[in-house]
Amino acid sequence: MSVHYQRHGDIGVIQITNPPVNALSRAVRRGLVDALDEGITDADAKALVVLADGRTFIAGADIREFGKPPQDPLLPDVITHLEACPKPLIAALHGTALGGGLEVALGCHYRVALAGARVGLPEVKLGLLPGAGGTQRLPRLVGVEPALEMITSGRFVEAEEALEAGIIDAISNAETPLDAGLAAAKEVLAGNQTSRITGQLPPPSADPQAIDSTLSRLHQESPDLFSPFRIVEAVEACVTAETLQDGLRSERELFLACMDSPQRAGLIHLFFAARSPHLVPNIDNAKAFNRVALMGEHPLFERLQKAAQRAGITLTSAPDAATELCLLAPNTPMDAAVGCPVIKLDEIGISSGTEAALQLVIPEGGSMVELVNLSAEPLIQQQAALTLKTLKANVMVSQRQSLLNTMHAEIKEASGSGRQSALEQASLSIAKNGFCYRESDIDLLGVEALGYPRHLGGPHRQATLKETH
Repeated sequence: MSVHYQRHGDIGVIQITNPPVNALSRAVRRGLVDALDEGITDADAKALVVLADGRTFIAGADIREFGKPPQDPLLPDVITHLEACPKPLIAALHGTALGGGLEVALGCHYRVALAGARVGLPEVKLGLLPGAGGTQRLPRLVGVEPALEMITSGRFVEAEEALEAGIIDAISNAETPLDAGLAAAKEVLAGNQTSRITGQLPPPSADPQAIDSTLSRLHQESPDLFSPFRIVEAVEACVTAETLQDGLRSERELFLACMDSPQRAGLIHLFFAARSPHLVPNIDNAKAFNRVALMGEHPLFERLQKAAQRAGITLTSAPDAATELCLLAPNTPMDAAVGCPVIKLDEIGISSGTEAALQLVIPEGGSMVELVNLSAEPLIQQQAALTLKTLKANVMVSQRQSLLNTMHAEIKEASGSGRQSALEQASLSIAKNGFCYRESDIDLLGVEALGYPRHLGGPHRQATLKETH
């Protein structure tokens, strides 16, 4: 069951169970409405608590529903129903409350969070804006300037900052969300804490200076993006609308405009591309190596060493009889590594020329590295990629020839205005020659490592769109 209701004494508890991150699927939305109705009609329940099972509160929308027609009940209607609850309604947060998850919490009358919880409205990163009241309720709690900063950046806010800003009402040292929620409900019922209906709070004071400074920053940092400017319009509507419902209508219109934007499609494409670029097709049940030798010196090695202890991987500076994988820094001789698979590190555009079965290409300043299979068994490449990922490296796999080096060679001589076109042409060649496992991998590398505009969704996506028009 996605959502169920149970009473603890005189407090009703609405518990969401939709692993792994309690996403707001249609079943969860429907379940919230039904469980709330059950709690409202339960005469013995004087207050209600909304919480989630597992490692986190609601972490956002259900990605399985992306791109599909919306199904009732829509999240804005669910939150309106929550907010209208005639009994005190407490949200007990843990882990993350993101996007629609935070909007659900804002629709409750009191918010308590476990230590370490984080909240955020990151929709802007997908070319959207919060479409279930986030742009209308958050400013009522924190004011125009903090709301604009938080929503246009999409950043996560730690519990302490959220408490100081007024997003949440308390931080609990309880062990579980249930304990925190029940304790908070008892405090509210005893009159020691005050619950408030967010939508009934007065709109924030007009802050034209915050609006102007935000617009100035957006024009400077991201003039080509669509959704951040619609966010500003939505927050302005919160100030100027005569009622909450008027503001919500404006927000919905702006949300639908973002949904129709090509940028939203491009950013969603990259979102899915980033989910599993480290996976080699048709390789199942592979496991990371446990003992790795890092030979020579390289800044990447320092980052891997910081993650090794927590990852449970032993790193050494030289191979021994138990070594399962060797990583060789540039200019480290191949004969220094024997008896195990070898990954040779190369900076982008600079090859050592040393023949190793696996090559790790490191871009300048980029967060993503590329593990190229030159002659290794696919299983070995997958194990190596899993090892790097376990060590917190952002790794993508490819075969036969480096995608990064291929694209870098194409743009090396191109002018600033021609780099984008050069990347698009290179992407078509890469796909045709089968160097990538997934065409979306080209897009991910183009954006993350080579500066291709994120909102366009990547060079191969754009090149294929141009071919079809």
